[in-house]
Amino acid sequence: QVQLVESGGGLAQAGGSLRLSCTSSGGTLRTNMVGWFRQAPGKERQFVAVVNLGGHITDYSDDVKGRFTISRDRAKNEVYLQMNSLKPEDTATYYCALTKLFTRIPANYHTWGQGTQVTVSS
Repeated sequence: QVQLVESGGGLAQAGGSLRLSCTSSGGTLRTNMVGWFRQAPGKERQFVAVVNLGGHITDYSDDVKGRFTISRDRAKNEVYLQMNSLKPEDTATYYCALTKLFTRIPANYHTWGQGTQVTVSS
């Protein structure tokens, strides 16, 4: 069974940076597009970013465009989310997920990690 593991979350001050990592068992990241989502308490899961297989096509939500960067290292079987200029409203649990489609729709993602908490203080 494929497992995704997120890491890199924590506490940051507004204006600061964090880098999240996502890795999987069995090298499955290499054969899937990978997205990042986030969910704050009491809110629906929200699309953040997605990267294609080759790593050169990306898409971002308007909330994070220009501040966050998604990338992948195929040799290391990892996907990253570099988060800069963090805001308190970025506070959420962040999830990586696998998909065969280049999409923002959560229902099109077939495997999800357990999430990593990001908290941004003002």
